[in-house]
Amino acid sequence: MQNPDPQWTKTLSLAELEATSKAVVKLGGKQILLMKSGDKIYACNNRCPHEGFPLAEGTISEGCILTCNWHSWRFNLDDGETLVGGDALRHYPYELREGDIWLDLADPPAEEVREKALAGMREAFDEHDYERIARELARYQRADGDPLGALCQALSWAMEGLEFGTTHAQAAAPDWLSLRKQMTRKDPIETLIPVVEIIGHLSWDVLMQKGPFPYDDQVAEAYDAGTFEDAIEDEDEATAIAQARAGLNAGGAELLRPVLERAALRHYQNFGHSVIYLDKAYELLDLLGKQAENALFLPLVRSLCSTAREDLIPEFKAYAPALKNWTNDGSKVPEPTEFRGKGVPAVLKMVADGSGKQQALYDTLMHAAADAMLHYDARYRAYTDKPVQQNVDWLDFTHAITHLNASRKACVDQPQLWANALLQTGCFLGRNAKFVDWDQDMEQWAVEDGEGLVDDVLASMLDHGEPLYIFPAHTLKLATALKEELELNPEASWKPTALAALNRFVNEPVKKKHVRRAVTQAAKFVELEG
Repeated sequence: MQNPDPQWTKTLSLAELEATSKAVVKLGGKQILLMKSGDKIYACNNRCPHEGFPLAEGTISEGCILTCNWHSWRFNLDDGETLVGGDALRHYPYELREGDIWLDLADPPAEEVREKALAGMREAFDEHDYERIARELARYQRADGDPLGALCQALSWAMEGLEFGTTHAQAAAPDWLSLRKQMTRKDPIETLIPVVEIIGHLSWDVLMQKGPFPYDDQVAEAYDAGTFEDAIEDEDEATAIAQARAGLNAGGAELLRPVLERAALRHYQNFGHSVIYLDKAYELLDLLGKQAENALFLPLVRSLCSTAREDLIPEFKAYAPALKNWTNDGSKVPEPTEFRGKGVPAVLKMVADGSGKQQALYDTLMHAAADAMLHYDARYRAYTDKPVQQNVDWLDFTHAITHLNASRKACVDQPQLWANALLQTGCFLGRNAKFVDWDQDMEQWAVEDGEGLVDDVLASMLDHGEPLYIFPAHTLKLATALKEELELNPEASWKPTALAALNRFVNEPVKKKHVRRAVTQAAKFVELEG
């Protein structure tokens, strides 16, 4: 694109360049490499767009190919194309005037820079090139682009790459953006970190799947809540997506909310993810605006249609009868410690006994979930000879708390869902009871400055150092959920226990790969398979 306002600047004479064939000039805060090859002159940034090493130390080969000798990125000087590597190398127009070389140092129009940065970011997204995602986002922001606009683009790129819809990448996104708003010092670096982390996570999740997985393009003639709800329950994605599109067109995501809340809590499903994904989709919509609706809610509907429904397996068969027999008049709320050691049926009966005192039940279940997490038996991280169903780790316990946090918000809208939410929390407690050691001394994890701990954990996310996205996503979601709950109820009885559990969680190592366990379990499975 021709710059309408060129900034011509005299550099050096053609004779000087011919004497050396290459020269570096410093102009306007830039290092520019001038080269002469045959009868052609080239001017480009001296810093390689990969990691900034000086291209003046590179090699020019036949065909005017410039190679950076640090990592062998190669650039075609004739057309500016990057042949090996990713980011584009900036070139400068030149003119010869009375034997002198003049360069146009004017920056390209901001719109052109933003378009190029988004195109580069898409390439980086498809390859999960985290560092390039960061560089292109920095270029986009420097050209007056809103990083949240780039995030909306990334959500759209991810939409058809996710076979089962929403993942932790979208679910952690509003917590990252909340951190961006609350914890950063308006430092451009710190405001970029959360957005890069979200886009990187989306990219990784898409790369791990063999897409694309296109959506049916049908749109229902009119939105019908009953048809939408039945389609989700029947796992009829095509009809559900057609209804979702009609609803989004007619009234936006708010029109879909009642059905989605019921669908997310109808079953004990997806180990609590469904209602968390729902809650976070609406939080993210509030932050990004209507432009993100399709990219957020079509994957959410897909996830609800395809999710595992654990209440259909034997371990949780007591859930459906307990829900059916819920009366809303039970008055006996158990103490948190009464849940210790109880299996799923016993826990669900105890929850049902307090059905008429839902807020009190909520508090006691939050306390019991934090108590179980605090007393997690960490030996299960080390076992290599247990069956697959005993592969239990910290994240199995964090979900009880984040699920309850998300469920509370849906129940504010639809109080009849309290039965589902509270009984499902009971499923977590009963299931996790076998993986707890109540005899541990937990005094070492007690916290005096609870608010300070939560803020420190959140702040640490800006440089967490964890290569696997799933772990910082859960840490961020847990700390955010506790912060939300304690802001609503700063004197909650469960506060000391929950903060001690968070303290232990972030300070004890998490085993992230189970080599011996995986191979042992695989071998035993194959042996039984025959």
